[in-house]
Amino acid sequence: MGMSQHRRFLVPIVGLGIVGMALAGCSGGGEGDGGGGEGETVTIMGGFTDAQAAAFQADLDVWSETSGITVTYDGNTDFQTAIVARATAGNPPDIAIYPQPGVLKSQTQSLFPLEELGIDVEGITADEANGLGTIAQVDGQTYGLPYSINVKSLVWYNPAAFSAAGLEIPTTDAEMTALQETIISDNLGYPWCVGLESGAATGWPATDWLEEYVLRFGGLDTYNDWIAGDVLFDSDVVNEAGDKVAQELLEPGKINGGGSAAATTAFQTAGNQLFVSGKDNGQCFMMRQGSFIADFFPDEIKAQIQDNDLTNIDFFQLPSPEGTDTAMLGGGDLVGAFTNSEAVKEVVEYITGVEFGTNGYASQAIFLSPHNDFDTSFYTTEFQKKAQELLASSTLFGFDASDQMPGEVGSGTEWTELTSWFTGQKTMEQAFQTIDASWPR
Repeated sequence: MGMSQHRRFLVPIVGLGIVGMALAGCSGGGEGDGGGGEGETVTIMGGFTDAQAAAFQADLDVWSETSGITVTYDGNTDFQTAIVARATAGNPPDIAIYPQPGVLKSQTQSLFPLEELGIDVEGITADEANGLGTIAQVDGQTYGLPYSINVKSLVWYNPAAFSAAGLEIPTTDAEMTALQETIISDNLGYPWCVGLESGAATGWPATDWLEEYVLRFGGLDTYNDWIAGDVLFDSDVVNEAGDKVAQELLEPGKINGGGSAAATTAFQTAGNQLFVSGKDNGQCFMMRQGSFIADFFPDEIKAQIQDNDLTNIDFFQLPSPEGTDTAMLGGGDLVGAFTNSEAVKEVVEYITGVEFGTNGYASQAIFLSPHNDFDTSFYTTEFQKKAQELLASSTLFGFDASDQMPGEVGSGTEWTELTSWFTGQKTMEQAFQTIDASWPR
């Protein structure tokens, strides 16, 4: 099972929600209708279904009232297979929303560069963190822009537990190191909760940890070169990142039971130990994990989140080491166009623009605008508002690396080898060299 699925299920996927494939053609847009796309129908296909799909359609229906363009959304849980099949058959939707850059980049022969549609890409992305506007850039042209993103550089903690132990939220990497030393030396519990177990996808949470520090130590260009295979795992910068991960997690006392225990702890339940008391009960104080993990907390904690009660759960951003940029690791959904028309241009501009969400979609807890200038009063949860603030203060945005690497690496050897390193069956160097050897060159 592709971990890309696993990582972005903020909302459980239920049912198939395949709506009729009515493909209202979106012809050359503009002839005879005053130059706009008014009166046209634009079709969109994506991977999200159910409540999320209904909210997305409802937002576009409100927008249609003023734009005059009818938009129909078709959600397909097997989006990846469906979009490739439809494009191959010459019957694609007008617009597709991709949960992964890789699939989008594999379809650049069929997609139109957004510049060709007359879209002002620089204007739309001017208020976005560096790295967000260029995720789907190929040979200097933009084939997709994010409409909604998720963030992963979050350290979840229990404010009540911090308060009881007299701990303060670290704002720098040095403070983070000192905090961990205090937790260990005062015998309070364990600094980190870590779960790598995920069935066939065991090991994926370790890839996120490594990505956090490759992005920070290397910066965006080096990070992207690593994704492309031009920077090896066994390179200075990735080794520096690996050493940092080992220092955070694999030193004695950092994780209850060490790396071996992390490898057999389910990623879904690792955070439960934030809510117990005392070292004897396995209390841990922090968990670095993406925004979607809130779906897996105990029911009473989820109920508190629903009530915007942050007494027992909150998050802060993983601090960047001194001398490195404030960075945010994450993922997102990218909008690409198969049809070049005025109506499609207007729909893409709306969905990827700063106004999207203001017609209702921002009420979905899963939604986070890529725009720093988005009006956060439209969000319904404190977590959305806070994540937006952290994103706005980040200089760099790194799109999940393993999701963009060749499958045999990103969802293959990287998962298994990092797990072997955590359990001590291999040294970091051995693990990194094995991953490099598996790279299809």
